Amino acid sequence: MTAPVLTRVTGALAEAQPLREASLYEVVRVGHRGLLGEVIRVRDDVATLQVYEETTGLEVGEPVERSGRALTLPLGPGLLGSILDGVGRPLERLAELTGDFVQPGARAPTLDPAARWEFRPRRQSGDEVQEGDVLGTVMERGALEHRILVPPGMSGRIAQLDAGQFTVTDAIGRLVDGTPLHLAHDWPVRRPRPVGARLPDDRPLVTGQRVFDLLFPAAEGGTVAVPGGFGTGKTIIEQSLAKYAEADIVVYVGCGERGNEMSEVLREFPRLTDARTGHSIMDRTVMVVNTSNMPVAAREASVYVGITIAEYYRDMGYRVALLADSLSRWAEALREIAARLAEMPGEEGYPTYLSNRLGQFYERAGRVTAIGGPAREGSLTVIAAISPPGGDLSEPVTQATLRVAGALWALDASLANQRQFPAVDWETSYSLYADQVAPWFVQATSPDWPDLRRTVLELLQRGQELRDIAGLVGPEALQDTDRLVLESARIFRELILGQSAYDPNDASSPLGKTHELVALAVTLHRRALGALQRGLPFERLNLGPIRRSLAALRGAPASEQGERAAAARTLIEGLGAEALS
Repeated sequence: MTAPVLTRVTGALAEAQPLREASLYEVVRVGHRGLLGEVIRVRDDVATLQVYEETTGLEVGEPVERSGRALTLPLGPGLLGSILDGVGRPLERLAELTGDFVQPGARAPTLDPAARWEFRPRRQSGDEVQEGDVLGTVMERGALEHRILVPPGMSGRIAQLDAGQFTVTDAIGRLVDGTPLHLAHDWPVRRPRPVGARLPDDRPLVTGQRVFDLLFPAAEGGTVAVPGGFGTGKTIIEQSLAKYAEADIVVYVGCGERGNEMSEVLREFPRLTDARTGHSIMDRTVMVVNTSNMPVAAREASVYVGITIAEYYRDMGYRVALLADSLSRWAEALREIAARLAEMPGEEGYPTYLSNRLGQFYERAGRVTAIGGPAREGSLTVIAAISPPGGDLSEPVTQATLRVAGALWALDASLANQRQFPAVDWETSYSLYADQVAPWFVQATSPDWPDLRRTVLELLQRGQELRDIAGLVGPEALQDTDRLVLESARIFRELILGQSAYDPNDASSPLGKTHELVALAVTLHRRALGALQRGLPFERLNLGPIRRSLAALRGAPASEQGERAAAARTLIEGLGAEALS
């Protein structure tokens, strides 16, 4: 049989023949340097290849070597704390091999083959095991119990299972039929991992950000779109979520972002301290990095690498948050590849299957019961940033995302310019999970949580309407009750929903503190409204000390919150009576 060779090279795409037997998405090695590529189309005996590395220097006639399998990722201990490129190669190891610039054809295993892990078995010889069963555990980065699973599709009776120190390539045991058991197993990144059953979206992902937890909650296992233009704070929000959200594992995918932004993220993440353990946030984080100057084809693969890792930890029974920044760059990679394939373009040149691909990606999120035993629940929450040109939410990527995402956290540049953080536009944002997770919030805080949320949304909406009117006629021309609504909306916007990412006492807000602040602000509005209805002029409402007391409560350490809350409550209760006396 004639060996396949390159017949055409154009950018990240190449053609080779004869490859009649090649499978779609099969991985190939291209050229004398062995560049990593993937089959994305087969016509007769000509295969179109998507090359994940820089193709400069490739020549027609160079050989193409088939692998016989799709793009796969080894899953096992050693993933936490790693920084991978778009196809799963560890960047730190690549830097040791090739220097600061990744050389085409460079190879490095995702998992360190020399690292040894202390394996503690939970099964023994003679046990029958099914796919997903927990064979045993190793401790990863000293704090997390990494559960070694029977790979999907494998089952049988254990003939041998040893305790001790092993590398990811060592056999820790075998089945009766001779199948070896390892600490790691491979999985094709484009295929969703199997689950036992999907669970309802009735538990929230508590983020520590008041505007999200109160107004636009995300469900554990839900999907959230975060569109925003340049400078609206997407990266700061994702860092805050990585640090404070109630997730056991964080997978951060930097997809097509500028190199200087990604270098800042790579510097900042190791410095972040996990609020729960006091250790580095990297102890429970995996980063997949593919900057805008890296090959565009690998950008398209990076989100699948990230979500495969997230599914793996979900199957262990952990709560996983996948932070993707940004899906707009991923969609641009799809558009570029589709253009080179001369496919029929859709809106703004994006491929017509953009919505389908986005839907398939988001469908991999969810709260599930894992296959195998012992019984365990895990969740994978997808929070994806979108970078619409000029902040235009009507562009195709945002609109396709909104059809499948369960929550929208729309960021507004004007709010960001006013130093509002998070710069969430509450008129545009929404959450389809709010009613489903409301009973959980009621149980965790107080029965009045849904009423407080409804009141805040109404005041913010009415406040925005009155701001537009006041801009025309001036606030003094408004009725006193309307002026109070304006002031209450301002208090909610600046003191309650706004947070300081740089204040250790305000960067994260526990649910109890969020409820206390919101309840006090709502009580303030209602007491002030009662005073106005009893004939007190708006000018005589002495709101300044109360505003300062709420600000003091917002920035108070946990040990002083009770005292500060009591002081604010005393001022609020005396508001009308003191002014009328």
